[in-house]
Amino acid sequence: MQVKEVMTTRPTYLDADVSIKEVADTMRQYNTGFEPLNEGNKVVGVVTDRDIAVRAVAAGKDPNEKAKTIATEKVLYTFENEDIEDVVQNMVEQQVQRLLVLNNPDNKDLVGVVTLGDIADHCKDEAMAKKVVNAARHYQ
Repeated sequence: MQVKEVMTTRPTYLDADVSIKEVADTMRQYNTGFEPLNEGNKVVGVVTDRDIAVRAVAAGKDPNEKAKTIATEKVLYTFENEDIEDVVQNMVEQQVQRLLVLNNPDNKDLVGVVTLGDIADHCKDEAMAKKVVNAARHYQ
């Protein structure tokens, strides 16, 4: 199975100059916990709900500050034609539960997001289910 078969398509993304509050509002509106930030056509960071809690609220930041001040700049991604088993292994190694999905190594257009939940929803065998559970272990 490939990433494109399980990913969430048409992800929302925001301009890197939006405020922390605007990111939180977007997360609430779309029921997400993860928003990519773009400058031009390039993803320059991602903001998670955890980033807002730890890097903004706990640090006493003004909600009107730019979201890129709290964003994770190391953007982790995969490609839509990657095999799911390889993606799960990558998530285990990176200790993450979601990756941006790009169309291919040449264009690198953002086409989706894949999460452990997306993969779990499509598990058809016990071996893959165990890999997904293993990948999620560090969140317990």
